[in-house]
Amino acid sequence: QVQLVESGGGLVQAGGSLRLSCAASVRTFRLIRFAWYRQGPGSQREFVASISDDSYTTNYADSVQGRFTISRDNAKNTIYLQMNSLKPEDTAVYYCRTLGLGTSYWGQGTQVTVSS
Repeated sequence: QVQLVESGGGLVQAGGSLRLSCAASVRTFRLIRFAWYRQGPGSQREFVASISDDSYTTNYADSVQGRFTISRDNAKNTIYLQMNSLKPEDTAVYYCRTLGLGTSYWGQGTQVTVSS
């Protein structure tokens, strides 16, 4: 069983920054790949970024490439998403997700609102 808890969301003006965190309660954290997804108002959930177990491989959606950075701290069992140059279209609930396991685990999400 894997539990994921996101935090760090909030209200920010366009051009600002936020850092999201995803704390995972699992002993094999360092062996698991993770991803961030988001779901905006009236939209389907979409992929934002992913990171390999060793942090060497990261992938980003075109819409966030160059503005967002995914990282992990295996000592703290935590995944991060640094979001810079935020735009109103980044407004969404952001979710952390496990990858590559037999079952996908999701967190409850954290709201990010970017005002223009």
